[in-house]
Amino acid sequence: MADDEGPRGGTSLGRGDGRHRHHQLEPTPQQGIRTTLALVALINLSWSLYQLPLIRVAESRLCYDFYAANDPSVIPPHARIPEALCKIDPVQQALSRIQRVMETSWVAGDFLMTIPLVSLAELYGRRCVLWLNLVPRAALLTWTLTVGYFDQGLPVNALMLGPFLSLLGGDCVFNSLVYSLVSGLTDDHILRATFFGFMNAVSSISASQIGPAFASGTMSISLWLPLWIGIVLLLVALPVISALPSGLAPDDTPAFADDHDATPLLWSPAPGIATSKRELGTMVVNRFRAILGTLTTPSRNFNILLLCFFCTSLASSDTKLLPQYISTRYHWTIASVGYLLSCKAVLNFIVLTLIIPVLLRLRKPLNLTGASTRDRQDAVDRAHIRHANICIAFSVLGAVAIALSPTIWFLVPSLLLYGLGIALPMFTYSLLKSPSLALGESSLSTSKDRRSETHVFSIVMLTKAVGTLLGAVLMPTLWIVAIRLKGAAFGLPYIASAVCYGLGGAMLARMKLLASHM
Repeated sequence: MADDEGPRGGTSLGRGDGRHRHHQLEPTPQQGIRTTLALVALINLSWSLYQLPLIRVAESRLCYDFYAANDPSVIPPHARIPEALCKIDPVQQALSRIQRVMETSWVAGDFLMTIPLVSLAELYGRRCVLWLNLVPRAALLTWTLTVGYFDQGLPVNALMLGPFLSLLGGDCVFNSLVYSLVSGLTDDHILRATFFGFMNAVSSISASQIGPAFASGTMSISLWLPLWIGIVLLLVALPVISALPSGLAPDDTPAFADDHDATPLLWSPAPGIATSKRELGTMVVNRFRAILGTLTTPSRNFNILLLCFFCTSLASSDTKLLPQYISTRYHWTIASVGYLLSCKAVLNFIVLTLIIPVLLRLRKPLNLTGASTRDRQDAVDRAHIRHANICIAFSVLGAVAIALSPTIWFLVPSLLLYGLGIALPMFTYSLLKSPSLALGESSLSTSKDRRSETHVFSIVMLTKAVGTLLGAVLMPTLWIVAIRLKGAAFGLPYIASAVCYGLGGAMLARMKLLASHM
């Protein structure tokens, strides 16, 4: 496969032998998931080390500009303005606008480039695109350092230029590749769900819990230290990407289909064949057509699942607001907020890596030994949907509780309740492997090539990106309105989040499974 091997010449027989040798060296699923988890942890930890310092840098610059124009006497001669003085409406509303532009531009660029970059990954390998994915992340960290440090030479609005580098790949591209890789590590549905749980646990803990605490601790030493550490973590990710598995089973071979309609989606050139820009462009166009074909000859269940991903992705956009929300509503410093967000880490880790995998194995049906494949698959799908709806219920209750928390002491248990819904992706991603999705007449439905999973996950990640893109506009806008209204209206973004989660649960309830409608 061109996926992870460099170009090399030779006859077709030589290429086949090369693929055979490559597969002999493939790691076990357990080894593969460990390497993938290490990469996910490094990427998300470096990203979380960027988020809190970015907020503080932008807030500090906006605060300085406000008081320089309105009350210069507040500005100390050789120090930053005390953070408590920056929790005023004009500064916080301007900060929300900057965050809205930055988040929107980051998600939009990533969305536009997902299909081209996934196509590039099929031609030159996942590793090449994952290495490329490190460039915009490192550039954002460096640019934040530059704008923050040279505060006299660069305006604070210069921060908004950095996220446009997502044209080289962002979260949607990264997740499309790593989740499709993990999906191909095993055919055991329980082990696959467990792997997805591990992925979600590591991603959430490193990005949303441990990362903020680490950022808070290092920010107390120097505002610039977490940004430097983030750059180092991205450098460490370089050799980890080299050790990633291909995600293909030993008996999988490239799909050189005779069917003209199937070939553009699944075909990848042999490693020794040079690919011109025109051929790459043709491949991208054909992939767009194939994905559009999947969406225009749809499975009812697949469309419902996409709507669920959209709603939950839109709902989860509220997490970006948490640092500013807690800091503004409860008058906490940004560094203290990081420690508070990290208090969920132990609970989330235990839930995702210990409790849920054990419960899944204990609840594995024992009375389906003689059942047909269809009945067994139907039972598995029903269990995934039931568990996903439980997670959504926790998310709805947690979001409402956060919105209604009058003090920090009510907020802490609300955050813990909200965190119980963190396992949702391990069940919804597992449903993507179900035959109940029945992807219409598209080539994705008939292909046995595991690389077609990359395109299924690309469709899902693009759908999630649309939800995130809308959330990047909606949630900060609601927060700006909430700042203006104050009082109980402070929780407006989280009420909207609860509504979106509820819609996602309603979508899942409409799925008709294989045994119930065949």
